[in-house]
Amino acid sequence: MSVFSRLIDAIGETASNAFSSVVEAVRTVFAGDPETRRRVAFSVAVIALSAKMAKADGIVSPAEVAAFQEIFAVPPEEAANVARLYNLAKQDVAGFDVYAERIKGMCGSGNANCAMLEDILDGLFHIAKADGLIHHKELEFIAHVADIFEVDEAHFDRILARHVHPDGVDPFAVLGLTPDTPFTEVRKRYRQLAAESHPDRFAARGVPDEFMLLANERMAMLNAAYGEIEKSRAAA
Repeated sequence: MSVFSRLIDAIGETASNAFSSVVEAVRTVFAGDPETRRRVAFSVAVIALSAKMAKADGIVSPAEVAAFQEIFAVPPEEAANVARLYNLAKQDVAGFDVYAERIKGMCGSGNANCAMLEDILDGLFHIAKADGLIHHKELEFIAHVADIFEVDEAHFDRILARHVHPDGVDPFAVLGLTPDTPFTEVRKRYRQLAAESHPDRFAARGVPDEFMLLANERMAMLNAAYGEIEKSRAAA
């Protein structure tokens, strides 16, 4: 039986109007398999929060649906189960803060700026910007989720710089630095972030293989930012 089938069987009819029971079911159904539990928890988090974000925005564009499918490659046999979970979260009367609080508890470290929670925020940004414009309600939604996730302002600004840049990408903002930062510090920060963002680190955090697109996107942004700074300093 597939993991989502096991999850659907576990919640039965009890989750007809309360997605929170799904989050609790993830803990119990896969209690003996921590690796699978991490992967399912991450998938459930993205399903739940993207559904709530769509409801907050009021419009689900075809591009956003395609972006969801792009990072969530659902096997045909799982399509009905994933659709049920998505619709359940969207229809639940509970506010998204309820889900965000429960999802925060899934973070293994329990610390602020949890890496797995940053991965989830990247997934939400990927979906929100798919139609070429992040609606202000979507941005407010993601920022509020980040607050609940205990992502501090400086860290969120760095995440934001990877996804929202109407005046062009600021390579220093992507690395969380200022333009007057010595190049030795730029190199040090880049190497630190690159190590943290390596696809192997994503896998270790329980991010499913289909979400590796997020790791590749983040690495591409970091590489481009560092390359631009390195080039500008060499030309100075």
